[in-house]
Amino acid sequence: MTETPLTGKIKALIAANGPLSVTDFFAICLADPEHGYYQTRQPFGREGDFVTAPEISQLFGEMIGIFLVHAWQRHGMPANPRLIEVGPGRGTMMADILRVIGKLAPNLYQSAGVHLVETSVKLQAVQKETLAIHAGRVHWHQSFDTVPAGFTLLAANELFDAIPVRQFVKTPGGFRERMVVLDETGNLAFGVGPAGIERALLPSDPADIPDGVIFEIAPARQAVMETLCERLKNSGGTAIIIDYGSMVTGFGDTLQAVLKHEYDPPLAHPGEADLTSHVDFQHLAEVARNAGVAINGCLRQGDFLYGLGLEQRVQALCKGKDNAMAALIRTAASRLADEGEGKMGELFKVLAVSSPAVDLLPFRPVQN
Repeated sequence: MTETPLTGKIKALIAANGPLSVTDFFAICLADPEHGYYQTRQPFGREGDFVTAPEISQLFGEMIGIFLVHAWQRHGMPANPRLIEVGPGRGTMMADILRVIGKLAPNLYQSAGVHLVETSVKLQAVQKETLAIHAGRVHWHQSFDTVPAGFTLLAANELFDAIPVRQFVKTPGGFRERMVVLDETGNLAFGVGPAGIERALLPSDPADIPDGVIFEIAPARQAVMETLCERLKNSGGTAIIIDYGSMVTGFGDTLQAVLKHEYDPPLAHPGEADLTSHVDFQHLAEVARNAGVAINGCLRQGDFLYGLGLEQRVQALCKGKDNAMAALIRTAASRLADEGEGKMGELFKVLAVSSPAVDLLPFRPVQN
């Protein structure tokens, strides 16, 4: 098998410095300045490696736009808000959000500063093309720290799954950190290092867990969530986070690579395959709660979209269309919101948090 350029670099690092943690391997694969996945590729869309919800249908971004208008209204329609997206992909979701905001809340559209946090120069160029109609209104940032202060409406779709995780594997001696090593033939392989994990971080008694079982934690995700919550505490506003994952902390190996829309072994093509893992939404909610931010709720994506009026929007879009076009619209909506193979309605979750606390549909009222 032909090695990727990054494979050789990782092998040299391991040969010189010893095994790499999974979190370091994850970070190098995505962010290496020379060969990292997000630095060298345009991964989104049918020509890329995967398709995100905004690329499936305009319906997704429109529903997020409706939610953000609703949040702005519930917060009292503050002046000069900051409309922020972290990890904006090709800019498709923000284009759909802005179109909806322009129609539903012209005052919000006219007064909002639009801020995209994007580290990839290649993706920034794509986003500028997608959002050309809004030129002069949109600002780009390499870091969230440079987004100006002010009331915040923030969206993050498939951001947290691309933030590295640490993995620990159950051994006869307890949980030990999973590492990337060189096997006897000099190829990349998984091994076990000496570092353990605090019992308090595990969701159940480790004595009851069979050897070989994986547990994942994500300190880097916690740090990002804390930063977002600090922003809401200081400036006020609402953040909506959409990703695939679980509402309950549990055991399991969720590290996965995707190459040309097919699953790929995580160690096979460093720098050329996207590397992700499932998001622990229970932990993100706990981080928000500990930061003093109100949790509006966490829903499956399908429940969220239907609760916001997805079916009514589908009917409106289908009106006047021929049968073939109406079928395409309904198929796309089903892929976004329903359950089953190839559909996103159950696997993907939506978490919303606010400061100060406000009641936001389709979530249940915030409990004080």
